[in-house]
Amino acid sequence: MNDHFADIFTETACPSQDQLLAYVEGKLSPAERHNVELHLQDCDLCSEAVEGLSAIQEKDKIPGWLREAKWNVLKKLRRKNHKRRKQDFYLFIGIVALVIILLAIGLYWAYHFSR
Repeated sequence: MNDHFADIFTETACPSQDQLLAYVEGKLSPAERHNVELHLQDCDLCSEAVEGLSAIQEKDKIPGWLREAKWNVLKKLRRKNHKRRKQDFYLFIGIVALVIILLAIGLYWAYHFSR
């Protein structure tokens, strides 16, 4: 495996959503602001997030929007998982029914040809 991707799921030094929002709103201390700016120079994802947050006029509504977006994603994932489980259940029932039918046919043939 490529060593470049070995730690892809480790936690990064990216600022949290709250820190980025506080940065955009100008609520960070000078030291915290400096640390975020240093990070923004190297992280395109966070830079784009800050750019997007800066474009929003009603910044006080952003936390509510984030909660709503997270909730909607979770609902869709639950619905998708439920649908998948339902399909798996029907597949299982179909396989069990097929096995029972094949066993019944096999037992019938065995009984019929043994006479």
